[in-house]
Amino acid sequence: MKVLVIGAGNMGLTYSEGMATSPLLSKHKLRIYDTDPKKIKLLVQQPLFNVYDDLEDCLPKADVVFIAVKPYHCEDLFKKMKPLINNDQLFVSLMAGVTIELIQDQLGIEKVIRTMPNLPAQVGKGVTSYTESEAVSKLELIMVRNLLDTTGTSIHVETEKFIDASTGISGSGPAYVFYFMQSMLEAALKMGFSQFDSKILVRSTFEGAIELFNQNDISPENWITRVASKGGTTQAAIDSLDANNVNQLIQDAAYAAFNRAVELGKEY
Repeated sequence: MKVLVIGAGNMGLTYSEGMATSPLLSKHKLRIYDTDPKKIKLLVQQPLFNVYDDLEDCLPKADVVFIAVKPYHCEDLFKKMKPLINNDQLFVSLMAGVTIELIQDQLGIEKVIRTMPNLPAQVGKGVTSYTESEAVSKLELIMVRNLLDTTGTSIHVETEKFIDASTGISGSGPAYVFYFMQSMLEAALKMGFSQFDSKILVRSTFEGAIELFNQNDISPENWITRVASKGGTTQAAIDSLDANNVNQLIQDAAYAAFNRAVELGKEY
C-alpha cells in the first residue's frame, strides 16, 4: 500500500513518523509532501520517508492520501490536487472543521475519512476520532484505523457531529490540561518553590493521578471523595473551585471549542 501525507507540520509529521514503520506499508516507504524548503531539507535526512515537493510526482500513484494542512490552505490545495487524483483513492483528512461533503465536492471524489487528532499523538499517546463517507468499505476503514493507531488509539464515531464534539474534548483538551498545570505551577512558585521543584510537584501529581485513574475502575468524582476529607485541606480547595463555578466553566470551554469547530465547517 502506498501512503502519502500532504503537509509536514506538527500533525502531518507526527502521523508520518507513526505510520512509516507500519507493516501495512509493506515494502513501500511512506511518501510525504511539503512546499517549505527548510522542512524538505530536514525530511530528506530521515530514511523513513520518500520526500516530495511536487504533487505530480507523488499524488497520482498513492492509494491512501492523508491531508494534514491548515484548514485555510485547503481551497488552494484542492485546486492543485483535483487534476491528479482518481476516485479509487482514499482520502483521510486531519483538518479541523473541514467537512466530508466539502472535500468530496472540491476534489470530485467519494471516499473520504474525516478525523480529529490530538497533540499527544507526538508521544504515542494520541486519540483520534474518525468517521467516513458511505463509499468507504469496511476493509478500508479497518486499514485506516490501524494506521491511526500507530500514534496511540482511535475511536470510530457515527457522524461528523461527534468529530466536532471530540474537537472540544480530545482535540483541544490537552490545552485545558496545560492551562491547569500552568496555574498550579504559578501557585507553587508564589508559595516559594523553585522552578525545578514546582515542575516536579505538578508533573508528578498529574502523572500519579492519571495512573490511578487508569489502573482502577473508579470515577474522578469518587476519587475526589476519597482524597477530600471533611474539613481538610483538599476539601477547602474543592470548595473554592465549586464556589467559583469551575466545573461549569470547564464544560463551557469544551462547548466553545465544539461550537467553533461547527462554525469552521461553515466557513470553508
